[in-house]
Amino acid sequence: MAFSGTYELESQENYDEFLEAIGFANAKTDFKVITEVLQEGDDFTWSQIIPNWTLTNKFTIGKECELESMLRTKFMTTVTMEGGKIIIPFPQYHFTAEISGDKLIMLCTTAGEKGVTLKRINKRI
Repeated sequence: MAFSGTYELESQENYDEFLEAIGFANAKTDFKVITEVLQEGDDFTWSQIIPNWTLTNKFTIGKECELESMLRTKFMTTVTMEGGKIIIPFPQYHFTAEISGDKLIMLCTTAGEKGVTLKRINKRI
C-alpha cells in the first residue's frame, strides 16, 4: 500500500520549538528516528523508533481508536484520510502525514496564534 514501508528521518524543521511547545523539551534526541508503517487497506500499524524507545499505534481510518502520544498519554480519537493525507487530532497538536515520491512527510502543529509546526521529511529505506 501507499504508506507501507520503513523510513529514516532525513530533515526536520522547528524540532526544539515543537518539543518546548508541548512540554517535552527534555525528550530531545540526536538519533535519527525510524518510522515503520504497515498498511493493510484502512488498517495501520505506525511505529516511531529510536534506541531504547518505541511508540506503536494501531488504527483504522474512520474508526474511533485509542492512541498513545509522545508523552505516553492515551487518548481516544478518530483518524481520517483526506486527499491522501492521514490526519490525527492529538490532544496537544494536529498531525498529518503524506507520501510524496519516496518521502514520508509529517507535520505536527500546535494550536493557538503562536502555534509551532514541526516538519519532518523521512526517506524510504
